[in-house]
Amino acid sequence: MYRFLFFIASLFLTPAAWAQPVTFGASVQLTGPVANTGRYYKDAYEFAVEKINAAGGIKIGSVHQKIALKILDNQSDVNLSVRQYVQLLAQDKVNFLLGPFASNFVLADSSIAEKSRVPMVQGGGASDQIYSRGYQYIFGTLPAASNYFGSTIEAMTKLNPRPQTVALLYADDSFDVSVAKGTRELLNKAGLKTVIDERYSTNASDFSVLLSRIKSENADAVLVAGHETEILNFIRQAKSLDVSPKLYSFTVGVPSADFRHALGKDANGASGMTAWLPSATLKDQWFGDAEKFARAWKTKFAYEPDYHAASGVATVEALVNAIQAAGSTDPQKVRDALTKVSFDSLYGRVAFDDKGQISLPQIMVQIQNDDVVPIYAGKDFINKLQYPLAPWSKR
Repeated sequence: MYRFLFFIASLFLTPAAWAQPVTFGASVQLTGPVANTGRYYKDAYEFAVEKINAAGGIKIGSVHQKIALKILDNQSDVNLSVRQYVQLLAQDKVNFLLGPFASNFVLADSSIAEKSRVPMVQGGGASDQIYSRGYQYIFGTLPAASNYFGSTIEAMTKLNPRPQTVALLYADDSFDVSVAKGTRELLNKAGLKTVIDERYSTNASDFSVLLSRIKSENADAVLVAGHETEILNFIRQAKSLDVSPKLYSFTVGVPSADFRHALGKDANGASGMTAWLPSATLKDQWFGDAEKFARAWKTKFAYEPDYHAASGVATVEALVNAIQAAGSTDPQKVRDALTKVSFDSLYGRVAFDDKGQISLPQIMVQIQNDDVVPIYAGKDFINKLQYPLAPWSKR
């Protein structure tokens, strides 16, 4: 009788029902100064996990295991973030780590992953410093900070008239310092003269002195590596002081709908870059393609995704692909599998170099008539750049 009951019960218990979930853990900025960007990662992780679980979860050998997700709020405090990654591994016993937003957070938090020998896949930090330490357990889906202005500078060399003088401004955090270092080399190689090369304090709110210098030096182009709040202040003050370079480009903000909403018509003309645009040509196993993903994201979260969202989803997909390839949840085996993953996703081709970083080209974009327009990629102009920019009084 007991054997019969056990047989009947087993018919209703699939292998997945017997298996424990695989738990991914992350500390993310859900409150505090950078929560507006941190939300992309929380939402990306949850959306990706939801989709993958709906499709059966992770296939490990012949068994399908669901993904569980543990997300903590680091309150935009890097010291708290470090403590939370210790907690995730030591107390919450998560299997693998997803990253926070921002390079300074990733620099600190990845040391916990390295010390614990547990892979962290992160899509929020691009600083070259992250990958210069010889760490074996950190993998990233943002392209190198040192080449963020690569497509912009290449496009500048093909403009008529070509800009002659450039002002380079950058915040004093690890990401922006990496951007500036790479940009100097790119500008020198392109034969463009740098008339201002100035570092400013992160979270600076007053750019009047720098803007006055830009005006007095008559810089044709201004390149700014900073944070969204800083860049919003920079543009507002540029207008109030009537500083109108022929071109200005920013590392963050421009692809974001929030940026455009914050500035209104004054956002038009601003250039930037993105490693991702929601194209139907970017196919994905779980979301169909990037265009479908963008529509589904907007429906679910009531705001538009940008490259942060796509990069966040790619980190989850990379871990899942590696676990399936390893056929195991053993951290070392999954780490080794991550070095070999290569797959198409809604974000593009995901494959890590020997340092653990992805290589994706940056697309130069510009806000025109309140929309983000792709301008330059792959050695060619895609659309016409509004250049030179009209003075503020004529916009």
